[in-house]
Amino acid sequence: MGPGGIATIIAAAALAVIAVAIAYAVIRLSRVIDEVGSAVKSITEETTPLLEEVTTTVKLVNGPLHSINRVTKSVEDISSKISTTTSAFLDKNELAMKVAGGLLTAAQLRKGKNRTKAKTKGKSSKKSKSFVDDEEYE
Repeated sequence: MGPGGIATIIAAAALAVIAVAIAYAVIRLSRVIDEVGSAVKSITEETTPLLEEVTTTVKLVNGPLHSINRVTKSVEDISSKISTTTSAFLDKNELAMKVAGGLLTAAQLRKGKNRTKAKTKGKSSKKSKSFVDDEEYE
């Protein structure tokens, strides 16, 4: 056997090793593809009922939201009509504007007076309490 025969045997052995390595890789890849397929199938089986439940929940929530939307729209329409009517009334009647200003000023003064009373009432109750405490100890 000459050098050409030995080279042929080495090349054939190398080719056989490469063929075995490729076959091993293909077998492993086919197993991975099978696992991915079964994982996708299980995910699909689990998510389909979940998506149906979510769809049902969204439908149930959307019903009251549509009702709330209609109520809100009605309130918005009424408040815009009241605002338009009020501003038209106040624009045409200067006396009404003066009366509204007076009522607003009176309300603010009363509010300020109530705050002052609450502050002085809190202070006087503290003083009277300490006075009562002093009497008890004497």
